[in-house]
Amino acid sequence: MKIWQKAAIAVGVVLAVGGIVWYSVYKSNQNVVVVQTGHVVKQDLVSLVTASGEIRPKTYTNVLGEGIGKITDIVVKEGDHVKKGDVLLHLENIQPGADVQAQQAAIDAAEDGMRAASSSYDSAVATQAQRQSDLDKAKFDWQRAQLSFKEQLISRQDYDAAKATFDGANAAFLSAQAQVDQAKASRDQARSNLDQNRAVLKHQQDVLRKTTYTAPIDGIVSYIAVRVGENVVPGIQGTAGSSIMTISDMSVVTAEVKVDETDIVSVKNGQPVDVAIDAIPAKTFKGHVSEVGELAILRTSGEASMTSSTANTQEARDFKVVVTLENPPDSLRPGLSVTAKIQTAQKQNVMSIPIQALAERSQKELDEAKNGTSSSSVTLAASNSDSASSAKTDIQGVFVVRNGKAQFVPVQSGISGTTDIEITSGVNEGDTIVTGSYKALRTLKPGASVKIDNSAPKTDDSSSSSSSS
Repeated sequence: MKIWQKAAIAVGVVLAVGGIVWYSVYKSNQNVVVVQTGHVVKQDLVSLVTASGEIRPKTYTNVLGEGIGKITDIVVKEGDHVKKGDVLLHLENIQPGADVQAQQAAIDAAEDGMRAASSSYDSAVATQAQRQSDLDKAKFDWQRAQLSFKEQLISRQDYDAAKATFDGANAAFLSAQAQVDQAKASRDQARSNLDQNRAVLKHQQDVLRKTTYTAPIDGIVSYIAVRVGENVVPGIQGTAGSSIMTISDMSVVTAEVKVDETDIVSVKNGQPVDVAIDAIPAKTFKGHVSEVGELAILRTSGEASMTSSTANTQEARDFKVVVTLENPPDSLRPGLSVTAKIQTAQKQNVMSIPIQALAERSQKELDEAKNGTSSSSVTLAASNSDSASSAKTDIQGVFVVRNGKAQFVPVQSGISGTTDIEITSGVNEGDTIVTGSYKALRTLKPGASVKIDNSAPKTDDSSSSSSSS
């Protein structure tokens, strides 16, 4: 046999053996799933609810228009600190001021009339007293004259004179009494007139007062909505007056945030909060939950969800949560955007796994893996209602790698951190679990063979070279 024939035979044998080896390796790896793994570890977990909102003072007031007038002077500017009672702005006050002066003059005249009426009343009372005295004397004289006349001690003429004197004194007394009643009525009328003029003066003074606006609380002038020369209009029933400015008491600063309806059940008063303010980067401020809203608010419109126009909408809802900041900086202003991380739960030294390692499998899939049957055969075999109900039951668990296979282990979970979740039962510390990839976890079957590849993802050389160029 020639040399080249021997070489050809040797090459053929090598190729045949290589093909057999390759085929064996291919068949053995055909059903192997490449996965990434991690371990069950013990660590501290903090459950957080993240929400966004804005800085709000705990106490603020909107200064609204109270009277009609043109703004002549604005004393303050935005950012000024004011005390309660400090002047904020002035309206034109020529007419209100003149009305007050005229009314004050009317009151002076009414007071003079009151004094005159009182003097007349006092004089009438004195006259009545004098007439009462004259009447009493005439009555006694008349009584003596009657006795004397009966005993014929005086003449008929003296008797008639005594009676005439008594009748005259009685008439004078009745006239004086009428004058007292008339003087009293005049005095009461003068008093009512004075009270009326004083009431009108209070009204005019109130109108004049409303031309000067003062701060109702201590705080910062956070917003001014008007300019010099503009007219201010007071509010009427159902309509607010002109918005002039807002004063915010920044001694207690809060962050008002909106929490998603799926998270609100875990938010409680007193929970600690880390607040990040966009205007003050790289710094976190401490706070605590001081108020949790009871009424849902529609996310886009901001309306309460229980109104007649929004009752049946399926729009996403939020709840208002107020966070009180501890030791806020003086530079804070209302309206600054914030992000709050509310600590709803905290546990130390608990068993945990990455959140993405959690998977759900139906009871049907687990039964198939246990019995070594295919999905189609189980579906065909399931003929009763109990099997159909069992197939729809989802079980939460993780895939634990044991002897090269991914075993599905049901677990009970606890609180969730940012990237990890507590496991209260089902696995032990140190167990190797499947954490990725997402595609592998989504399609991984219980009991499947797996190959662990925890190497870092490879970068695309061509894309990196093109970006560098």
